[in-house]
Amino acid sequence: MAEAIFIPLASYLSLKFGTRNLLLVSVAGFIVTSALCGQADTLTEMIIFRVMQGAFGASVIPLSQSIMVQIYPAEERGKAMALFSVGVLLGPILGPTVGGVITEHMDWRWIFYVNLPVGLLCLALLYAFVKLDGRGETKLDWPLVIGMTIGIGLLQMVLERGNEKGWFASNFILFATVISAVAWVFFLWRSFRTKGDIAPMWLLKDRNLFLSCVMMSGFSMGLFGITQLQPMMLEQLLNYPVDTTGFVMAPRGLTSAIVLLVMSRFMDRLDARKLIMIGLLLNGAGTYLMMQYSMNIDLYWVLLPSIVQGAGMGLVFAPLSQLAYATLQPNQAVGGAVVFNLCRTLGGSFGISIVNTYFSQIQQKEWHNLGGAVSSDNPILQQMAQQHGTAVTDPGFIAQITNLLHQQSTLLAFVYTFGFIMVSFLVMIPFLALFKKPVKGAKPPVGAH
Repeated sequence: MAEAIFIPLASYLSLKFGTRNLLLVSVAGFIVTSALCGQADTLTEMIIFRVMQGAFGASVIPLSQSIMVQIYPAEERGKAMALFSVGVLLGPILGPTVGGVITEHMDWRWIFYVNLPVGLLCLALLYAFVKLDGRGETKLDWPLVIGMTIGIGLLQMVLERGNEKGWFASNFILFATVISAVAWVFFLWRSFRTKGDIAPMWLLKDRNLFLSCVMMSGFSMGLFGITQLQPMMLEQLLNYPVDTTGFVMAPRGLTSAIVLLVMSRFMDRLDARKLIMIGLLLNGAGTYLMMQYSMNIDLYWVLLPSIVQGAGMGLVFAPLSQLAYATLQPNQAVGGAVVFNLCRTLGGSFGISIVNTYFSQIQQKEWHNLGGAVSSDNPILQQMAQQHGTAVTDPGFIAQITNLLHQQSTLLAFVYTFGFIMVSFLVMIPFLALFKKPVKGAKPPVGAH
């Protein structure tokens, strides 16, 4: 919630305090709060420090992306976005690998402490090499900030708790949704009316940015949905250890990084829309392979879809980032990055929520469908009991059948949910025809370093 709320403030804070200063404070704050999370002894302390961690870390990705847009001319921006995307995609996907090893072999506090050496190195590099100032005239629009905070905060809470609470069967979720919707309407109206620097949603009038945000939201829904489901399936259904699950998921990120590094030199020569289409098709193909899963799959069937999806991820994220800024003015780079990354964050939240809800509903439905055939009069069940040398009414046999029902209904829920995600990738392809072609020869803004 804190990250989603503070991302839109990055454009205002950058103008107020400078891009370099904001980045240094953000990274330093993230390091300190990571250490505090590792030191937390109570749930209250952990929540407070995690809120602070999200607030400090929120500005890092949009500011970093906007710097790439500002210092590279349009004809080199595809290469820059490809290299930038390596880190953006590799980090979250390798997280389960590192997290699995830490969880299995070390104290949980090291999940936070591992941020310290990486953060300190990042801080030193920022201090030495980033000189972009970016300060300018701006003012704080309190009505917009309040509307934005209520709208985004409650939306994140609804998405996080909705499935658990039964969605609109809960008065709490219903009330929070209505308040969030009203706040969002006010927030968007205020942004388009004032055209301010805080959460500049009015930049969505630019067709390329709008389409990029829509597609990034949809792509994030599928991507985060898969990274949510696959560890669940491996650990809960196939009984993989936590650290093994992390290692098995790593090839997706590694493949994405390799594809981006290989393609970076060609990224500016090729049509970004065609690259995105190939990437979406690869993601769809990889997810289709996951629909063939059974209880007897071996490691090959786990790794192959991940590798295919990893190749597609890089071909979606980098070109889509390139198109998002292609028709914006140089002084709108930070605002565009803020809007783009807010949509990415909210898309991921929607994805996890939708996937969890769809999965639980399918699981329950398939449990009832399969369980409807289970009765003491079923000849197949009687035959199974005879083969095991027992009776249909034996408690041990009933427990065995119950476990089998749970296993198969859960497997079907995973398969059908993967199919739902596959469709979500493919339905975005027609949007590519609506993008404007980028103008060649754009120059970076004066004073960029």
